[in-house]
Amino acid sequence: MRRVVVTGLGVVAPNGADVPSFTQSIRQGQSGIRVIPQLMDWNLGCWVAGWPQLEEGVLSAYFTENTLKALKSTNVIYGCVAATQAWLDAGLTIDPDTVDWDTGCVFGTTSCDTTVMREAVNTIDRMESRRLGTRFIEQTMFSGVCAYVGGLLGLGNQVSANASACATGTESILLAYDRIRHGYANRMVAGSAESASPHIWAASDAMRIITRRSNPTPETASRPMSATAAGFVPSSGAGALILEERDMAIARGARIYAEIKGGYTNSGGQRDGGTMTAPSPAGVRRCIERAMELSDIKAADVDLICGHLTSTFADKVEVRSWATVLDRWGADFPYINSLKSMIGHCLGAAGSIESVAAILQLHHGFVHPSINCEDPHPEIEALISPSRIPAQLIEQEINTVIKANFGFGDVNSCIVFTKP
Repeated sequence: MRRVVVTGLGVVAPNGADVPSFTQSIRQGQSGIRVIPQLMDWNLGCWVAGWPQLEEGVLSAYFTENTLKALKSTNVIYGCVAATQAWLDAGLTIDPDTVDWDTGCVFGTTSCDTTVMREAVNTIDRMESRRLGTRFIEQTMFSGVCAYVGGLLGLGNQVSANASACATGTESILLAYDRIRHGYANRMVAGSAESASPHIWAASDAMRIITRRSNPTPETASRPMSATAAGFVPSSGAGALILEERDMAIARGARIYAEIKGGYTNSGGQRDGGTMTAPSPAGVRRCIERAMELSDIKAADVDLICGHLTSTFADKVEVRSWATVLDRWGADFPYINSLKSMIGHCLGAAGSIESVAAILQLHHGFVHPSINCEDPHPEIEALISPSRIPAQLIEQEINTVIKANFGFGDVNSCIVFTKP
């Protein structure tokens, strides 16, 4: 099997809409959570969310003026910006007249932009369907993001979308990894995007699975592994990686951020404690175990766990699963952090944005703080030393990182990144 490396990164996150600013933010533990006036106006319990801020005029570098006039879908916008960032970061060029038959794209999302859908429904209800224009369908289909990316970059290999709830991002990376590993492609754009959709956030608010306690102080709202965690913070954005066959990347002199050693996706079958909304501990443990086996790493090799860790009751269950599989407890446990403490839960985009953060820590040699965990949950503190949850930036060489995500439907995805 061929070896696969990461040569480019792109990100649109609530605390940084490009890799340099995102890197600075996660090093400093800077939150991107803020009050969203629309949520206040709707009288929801939670007023805070993560909404990336793109600088005015930045989109003109990616889209023509005519396209921009009709483009309203935020997941398409975020995905295209992140993917193009990653492409250029990898030292690749965009040729408007050439098809790259050896490069493809797997770019996932959990839902289309509901704001665009709502506007369309209202337009139809007013009997003005002709006003929908010619760009509506391509912005609402699940493959819309990857289709736009494929056209921007001229990709001629597989161009498709995946959707596996919160596991979508890491799963997209593994799907692209397998395509290169088996020789079906030499290079792939992998990632995921989530639209800024207050309507989806309102549905989560109705389920009472998002926090309602920190409206006055948004930056403290997302509290993974904390005793005072009260639900996740909804968020949006996109992350993208350029994956390449290792020897080809070396031959062209590409900068290599990390090597993908392997990974695994599975489901807990919604049995033994697993439900539509809660992961089965047995399924989670099996996913981690198989990812490590397929990556040929041992428990002692793991320096850092970039967990799913959403600020819900599942955090303590997740930490127990990690400790059980690794058989490392107390102060022997690896460092563990959660990017969601700074940006909230980006749903379908979570795995790709968090993978970008994991790779940056590996490449630059640091562990970013997991903020708002000054009061670790007692059941977590009984398993691991609080010192393994970094409250401040740690400058330290990292050789092996495990990144995992667990989603609605009891689906799991786990991936292992190492230094090249």
